Amino acid sequence: MSDVVAAPAPPRIPVRGGGSFPVRRIYCVGRNFADHAREMGATAPASRAERGTPVFFHKPADAIVVDGQVAYPPGTTDLHHEVELVVALGRDAPPGELPVEAAGELVYGYAVGLDLTRRDLQAAAKAKGLPWDTAKGFDQSAPVGAIVPAAEVGELALRSLSLEVNGLVRQRSTLDQLIWDVPEILHELSRLYALRAGDLVFMGTPAGVAALQPGDRCVARLDDLLELHCQLLPRSA
Repeated sequence: MSDVVAAPAPPRIPVRGGGSFPVRRIYCVGRNFADHAREMGATAPASRAERGTPVFFHKPADAIVVDGQVAYPPGTTDLHHEVELVVALGRDAPPGELPVEAAGELVYGYAVGLDLTRRDLQAAAKAKGLPWDTAKGFDQSAPVGAIVPAAEVGELALRSLSLEVNGLVRQRSTLDQLIWDVPEILHELSRLYALRAGDLVFMGTPAGVAALQPGDRCVARLDDLLELHCQLLPRSA
């Protein structure tokens, strides 16, 4: 059977050292840093026993931006940055629930990214008890830097994630402040979805989220290992 429209090619992210990573799905974790949960008006868990379950949402794969040029989106006057560690899966998960101790075997590498958010749309939806997909899953809402193989990154816990906007630091935290770490998140996702090679997981953002304006320049980093440069282009007419 022939296609009635041309099938789009999958979005691809460059891999440091050569090659590219075709993206299948994007999973995102909400409220995964206690300080960010508090700044958004939510209660942060006081202990591991009080964590409950993670909050997940999605972005479309074609929201990926790899050239750093991000158009200010329509429908908002309050676009916020959220810097995040991005996990790239290089293997399919086996059927069933993925054990935490085996979850690391799925990881191909890491990148840094931005979960851009139309905060005014999110706030309006939350106030009415409605889903806030339009706040998260819009065009060009997922800028991502080059992926680095996991072996080059090493232990994540004490790595520092940060974001500068126009040369000023707005967000910074070490990854030991994650409420759920990477293996735990992959375990929880496996209880809900069939994880596959090509999936990305945005791991959540620390405190300091704030508005971006057209012309702003952002630099996201994980220490000196991972980096993403991007610029907000003017609003479309």
